[in-house]
Amino acid sequence: MRTRRLSPGRILAWIYLAVILVVTVFPFYWILRTALSDNYALLGNPSSLLPVDFTWGPFARVLGLASAEESIAEGGSGATLDLGRYLVNSIVYATASTFLIVLFSLLAAYAFARLHWRGRDLVFSLFLAALMVPGILTLLPNFVLVRDLGLLNTFAGMILPYGLFSAFNIFFLRQFMLGLSAETEEAALIDGAGRVRILFGITIPMTSGPITTLSILGFIGMWNDYFWPLLVTTDESVQPLTLALAVFKQSSPQSQPDWAGLMAATLVAALPMLLLFMVFGRRIVNSIGFTGLK
Repeated sequence: MRTRRLSPGRILAWIYLAVILVVTVFPFYWILRTALSDNYALLGNPSSLLPVDFTWGPFARVLGLASAEESIAEGGSGATLDLGRYLVNSIVYATASTFLIVLFSLLAAYAFARLHWRGRDLVFSLFLAALMVPGILTLLPNFVLVRDLGLLNTFAGMILPYGLFSAFNIFFLRQFMLGLSAETEEAALIDGAGRVRILFGITIPMTSGPITTLSILGFIGMWNDYFWPLLVTTDESVQPLTLALAVFKQSSPQSQPDWAGLMAATLVAALPMLLLFMVFGRRIVNSIGFTGLK
């Protein structure tokens, strides 16, 4: 069997990949190592690569399974995190936002890709210009709008400003639709089918790959969103899990935060998204690559 020679270029490439892998994975390992450590013991040996005085206590504190005395004994604050409530809030926020973003992006992309109307290209250029506007510039106008509508501390206030428009999603879906054969849709039009029926009966099934990709990426983005919910919510009944982590950190009465408990909470919050990306990661990469060829 023929073997490949290890050229200097190949060796450098493998070294580069190994470095990138270590840099990417190490923060997740450090989170896990800290989450399995005793918070008091961490002060004495903060640079240890292994868990310091191994314990499941931080996870018990986050999940509300530890008493206040057990928590304080391991360097915790005695505070607990209502994980179930915040988890439900994050699911509602991420799911509803993702559904609206993908739905309205589909409608707009179909209008730009299949319908012919005056000023279409000009309007699409304006949509593309929105990609150049940093998101931070829209925070204040959106906040003022939500406040004036009386939607502070509501799911509607968190969801609607970013659930109705996404320039990237529209561009992404339009590029894919332009590459689809229009013959099937034209045949359906001749048979008397309307545009709405064609969209939901023909175009959307043919665009299931990009739709899945945008749904996963959108869900992950909404799940990890922090700054916008921080601006428009102060009520724990609607705050997502990302804000709960900040509350958990600030609830420590000691001078030293409960880093072990905080890392355990961070791991619990990030684990669903990591599993989601591990399962659908290949589909996301393939769909983006295929769309980029259009």
